[in-house]
Amino acid sequence: MRIVGWFGVLLIAAACIRAESAAPPQTDVLKTAEGDLRITPIRHASLMLEWAGRVIHVDPWSQADYASFPKADLILITDTHGDHLDLKAIAAITKADTVVVGSEAVAKSVTNARSLANGASTKLDLGGRVLGIEAVPAYNLTRGPAAGQYYHPKGHGNGYVLTFADKRLYLSGDTECIPEMAAIRDIDVAFLCMNLPYTQTPQEAADCMKRLRPKIVYPYHYRGQDVKVFEEALRGEKDIEVRLRNWY
Repeated sequence: MRIVGWFGVLLIAAACIRAESAAPPQTDVLKTAEGDLRITPIRHASLMLEWAGRVIHVDPWSQADYASFPKADLILITDTHGDHLDLKAIAAITKADTVVVGSEAVAKSVTNARSLANGASTKLDLGGRVLGIEAVPAYNLTRGPAAGQYYHPKGHGNGYVLTFADKRLYLSGDTECIPEMAAIRDIDVAFLCMNLPYTQTPQEAADCMKRLRPKIVYPYHYRGQDVKVFEEALRGEKDIEVRLRNWY
């Protein structure tokens, strides 16, 4: 009977895990001058944005189940590493007219991608509303696999600043707290990475946000890190709201 009892407990636990993993992701809504911007964290560095009846996927990754998500009108890729550039996940959410944007390095793997270098910008018509896309640097200052090498060399990947009417959203990509980040202005929502050894610590990320000063910041890409350290470090910054979401 005891074996049966423990087996029953295991079945219940497994059911709870399945139920938790099947729970729908939380979607936040940001008001813009031209309609609501819906923000859905998915997994790790993957998220979905919906605006003007169009769907934007960022760094889709096959560790998430994309079967229940709408296909993309626009896909933004920040880097060539597998947790950002996943050809299987890209294919799963691509339709005939999907636009893919990435760096020159990304375009070598995603042959139909529009290449956008650090510092370059473009605009896309989304159902009669204009989305502004700026490619901003994302790179390591100090961290790498060996002396003189970096996990993310300058110019290889992109962060992005997206302009939705009167609101600006920043996607950091894989980066340390680089000088160019402090020069970005008027950010309403930021998504900021923090994981070792590849990018930065939660404390370093918090110090960086004190320079950038977004109204809202989502820590993301933080597998293995104590994100509460980031939240606590910004607790005294009354004009910066930290939003913790279930990325893992």
